[in-house]
Amino acid sequence: MRNPITGQADRPPAPIPPDRLAAVAAELRGMAPAWRAADPAADPAADPAAGRGAVLSRFGAALADDEDLLAALVADTGRVGESLLERRIVAGLIDRWVHQAPALLAPPPERAAALPGIFVAGDAVPYELVGMISPWNLPLLLALIDAVPALAAGCTVLVKPSEVTPRFIEPLMRLVPDELPLRVVEGDGATGAALVDLVDAVVFTGSVETGRRGAQAAARAFVPAFLELGGKDPAIVLAGADLDRAAAAVLWGGTANAGQSCQSIERVYVAREAHDAFLSRLVDKAAQVGLTCEGGPIGPIIKPGQEDVIAAHLADAVARGAVVHTGGRIERHGGGHWCRPTVLSGVDHDMLVMREETFGPVLPVMAVDGPEEAIALANDSAYGLSAAVFAATEEQARAVAARLQVGAVSVNDAALTALVHEGEKNSFRLSGLGGSRMGTASIGRFLRRRAFLVNRSDAADPWWHGTKG
Repeated sequence: MRNPITGQADRPPAPIPPDRLAAVAAELRGMAPAWRAADPAADPAADPAAGRGAVLSRFGAALADDEDLLAALVADTGRVGESLLERRIVAGLIDRWVHQAPALLAPPPERAAALPGIFVAGDAVPYELVGMISPWNLPLLLALIDAVPALAAGCTVLVKPSEVTPRFIEPLMRLVPDELPLRVVEGDGATGAALVDLVDAVVFTGSVETGRRGAQAAARAFVPAFLELGGKDPAIVLAGADLDRAAAAVLWGGTANAGQSCQSIERVYVAREAHDAFLSRLVDKAAQVGLTCEGGPIGPIIKPGQEDVIAAHLADAVARGAVVHTGGRIERHGGGHWCRPTVLSGVDHDMLVMREETFGPVLPVMAVDGPEEAIALANDSAYGLSAAVFAATEEQARAVAARLQVGAVSVNDAALTALVHEGEKNSFRLSGLGGSRMGTASIGRFLRRRAFLVNRSDAADPWWHGTKG
């Protein structure tokens, strides 16, 4: 695979053979009964969720400061700051699920039904084996963001990360406790396709094209699929907004991780009367943000070929009349590909940079004549993942946010879904399908609800076939 810093292929791929993948799946299924019971002390009164939590806590503590894992993430992606953030977020989400799962998994109290003498109770049954296919842009976080709640729910989990960034797998697996039924395997697209046929539910994070194929494969296997796909997130800056705050937030939201995140800001709509002042602030701030090879925060382009997509979008925009204020081209440093924070003006909605997912640190800024036009343009997209709104008051921002066809809106900030996991949300349009991966509801995706309908009446029920007695 390619080192994003040097641009050189420095490690051969090592996909798991199909027979070995099937053996790993069988091994996990063999671990399922004990994990679901999760009674390390062999105490029949022990809370299974608490027992699982104890194992997960040891896992979280082990990875929280593991330097080998961090080094592998840096080698995979060429950036340090985001790798540190990934590790910290994962340790935090493990801690959060350890504390929340016991209450969320407690069976609901029995209740009386509308029919006299009938009572309703229930429980939840975890899927025995959940398969997860995760992308390259945030390798550790997106490999575990769904795996942890699934494990807390009582599932066993098999993860196939992207073949672009597999170095972290080995150090991560060294940290997995023996009794934790989590396996992370190296593989390519064929491995992911084979995984779907071995599991009881599938979680996929990645591109729309690949997600569509995964969903079709899951349908043929008759297993549920939960998809978190691409985005083309808009930011709206209304008249009266704090322009310094908006420019700083939009710059971070569009260029963190070099723009290689599904929730990156990729379109900016600014009230015409504020456009020039906002653009000036954004350009000044963007010009000060350097590349990691120069001591700045912007890392290299991770995936081979993504530089061609970014270059094509920029060339199309310039050919159609866009003005480049900062960045604007792919650079080579030490063999790797890089793109500085790029601010464009003079854009329109026919440009690729406003229609298709760029997945780079590119911020096209477009003037609009008020909130109605901003809302219409923001909603004019095949995607509906998230968005950002800046206004003079929270009430004004919330009024606009409520009309956006997206799953989450950051108000007076940008890309908060990268940091705030408490907000339950669903993807709109091509950005995904299935239950929320955020909020307490996300653990419910990995459970099938079972109802017990109990008749405690001594009387003959009116719906029974009558008999002569």
